[in-house]
Amino acid sequence: MEKRLQDKIAPIKSGVKIGRKTLISWSSGKDSAWALHILRQDPNIDIVGLFCTVNKLFDRVTMHGVRSELLKHQAESVGLPLDIIDIPYPCSNDEYVEIMTAFIMTVKKKGIEYFAFGDLFLENVRGYRETLLQGTGIAPLFPIWGISTKILSQQMVSSGLKAMITCINAKQLSQEYAGREYNEFFLEDIPINIDPCGENGEFHSFAFDGPMFRYPIKVVVGETIHRDDAYFTDLLPSKF
Repeated sequence: MEKRLQDKIAPIKSGVKIGRKTLISWSSGKDSAWALHILRQDPNIDIVGLFCTVNKLFDRVTMHGVRSELLKHQAESVGLPLDIIDIPYPCSNDEYVEIMTAFIMTVKKKGIEYFAFGDLFLENVRGYRETLLQGTGIAPLFPIWGISTKILSQQMVSSGLKAMITCINAKQLSQEYAGREYNEFFLEDIPINIDPCGENGEFHSFAFDGPMFRYPIKVVVGETIHRDDAYFTDLLPSKF
């Protein structure tokens, strides 16, 4: 875990667990799922819930295009409560900041000390999150920050983390990659210029199984549509 995270958290004394109440920013994808997995191994951290922004018009995760119903299935499987934050479509930055500020103020009153994010190396994204939380009394954590995405992608796959590709940037990848499972074959097939974790926005995913889940989320792959320079593959909950 990165040094900056360790420096912010008080050490354990006399073998007593000092759990700092933390919420995970949950995108539904592999990176936030892996951040949860890593933080659950830190005795200084007490993960008490997830939060996710959802496009209110479509009732789907912003960018990932995942149905909010599947978000709820994920939360049940990881055994954590979920806060769904409705975001209008379209949504200006001012509107987003206002909505998130209200959420931050609400959870701060409940004793939340940290927000954890699954960001990997985009400094502008990290800086935005840090600025948003500045002065709120809630600190940001980036548990997988700076890890080589080549190494990280292999760790995820070898650990049993399973995910489906739900969104593809049409300017960077062709439609054939949409709706595929994120696994060793996907990593072998993507062009060399594509980040293996999709950190540059090349693709987004839906995590459905792995060490952070108590049981797999069953889904079926629906149709793929082209909208806003992206290919979105619909995932539907399955009972079988």
